[in-house]
Amino acid sequence: MTGIEYADFVDDGYEPRDTDLVCQFVLDPGEGMSMVDAAGRVASESSNGTWAALNVPDRVTELSATAFDIGDGEVTVAYPGDLFEAGNMPQILSCIAGNIMGMKAVDSIRLVDCEWPEELATSFPGPQYGSDVKTEILDAEGRPATATVPKPKVGLSTEQHAQVGYDAWVGGVDLLKDDENLTNQSFNRFEDRVKQSFEMRDRAEDETGDRKDYLVNITADTETMLDRLELVAEQGGGFVMVDVITCGWSAVQTVREHAADHGLAIHAHRAMHAAFDRLDHHGVSMRVLAQVARLTGVDHIHTGTAGLGKLENEDTPGINEWLSGDLYGLSDVLPVASGGLHPGTVAPLLDALGQDIIVQVGGGIHGHPDGTEAGARALQQAIDAYQDGVDAATYAEDHPELATALEKWGTGSPR
Repeated sequence: MTGIEYADFVDDGYEPRDTDLVCQFVLDPGEGMSMVDAAGRVASESSNGTWAALNVPDRVTELSATAFDIGDGEVTVAYPGDLFEAGNMPQILSCIAGNIMGMKAVDSIRLVDCEWPEELATSFPGPQYGSDVKTEILDAEGRPATATVPKPKVGLSTEQHAQVGYDAWVGGVDLLKDDENLTNQSFNRFEDRVKQSFEMRDRAEDETGDRKDYLVNITADTETMLDRLELVAEQGGGFVMVDVITCGWSAVQTVREHAADHGLAIHAHRAMHAAFDRLDHHGVSMRVLAQVARLTGVDHIHTGTAGLGKLENEDTPGINEWLSGDLYGLSDVLPVASGGLHPGTVAPLLDALGQDIIVQVGGGIHGHPDGTEAGARALQQAIDAYQDGVDAATYAEDHPELATALEKWGTGSPR
């Protein structure tokens, strides 16, 4: 038997093992606590400690987390791999981002980054397609894929929604997308919307000769989501959309399993993410949320606009780089840039994030003075101009849809 106290969870000289899950935190110790004291309490609470000193078998201490690399407001904690159930993301998060978020020992704490060991990471399926959706499901090789949400995002009838989709598709957009809060409301029923929108999709494909698709929001209780997934597959869809934060990661894991049976890609909307990541000193970073999304198997996820849209700026380039990097052979994730974009922001957006992304534009398409189809054409013209190495204003001289968009919105971003 070995005594175990908070100090036993701290070892500034610790060298992580290959099987450890290593987590980086920023924290502000509680009143009267040193950084070392607070770090020990974090490692204890998130592994196998408690507030009272214990005498425990030696084998139990082998499962203790270890706080190390303790600096000014920063600490790294290594968790033995055996603490975790393979393939169970809720259990993992209950450990590394659970009770520690509310401890008196810290005034605030933020999970900033994780280094995932191979055995744990590969216990998850990862994405089915990742960036390959651009060529496997769409015709977007060598360019950004494009998407749009009908605006207003709720309130349109089923017929109006499907018509907006058709206008955007024939204007050049690849993907129609439901917004995060559109599911099965009385004004636009899910089943009718799916059937009518895919009828319009098929018509647009016949007219343009390009593959088009629809990011259908199936968000609901898990059983309903699976029923909705089946309907999308029956209608010939290639994607389902899930509000991954509000649904929870267990639901995402279940959808991933069933989506694979039908060859469907998963579009992850991150609604509610800012409840976790907006504060720079508390919560869970978007980087970690994106890592969890990749492991659990989404194919694309919204990661921001590098400050060029309407949402709070964040480390979008760094997140996107992690999503595209090697992870023990798991597929990558295609980032989505969305929120306040329009044709005038395309060039700086692609400069910042590259072209292996989805550019989603809502109001910047549908608010075009000449309507949705013209707005879609303006977006595609802005992308064409960028790829041709031509300034958008110059390109607009003989592309009237782009000229009108630039006249209306310029190159600035909305609030």
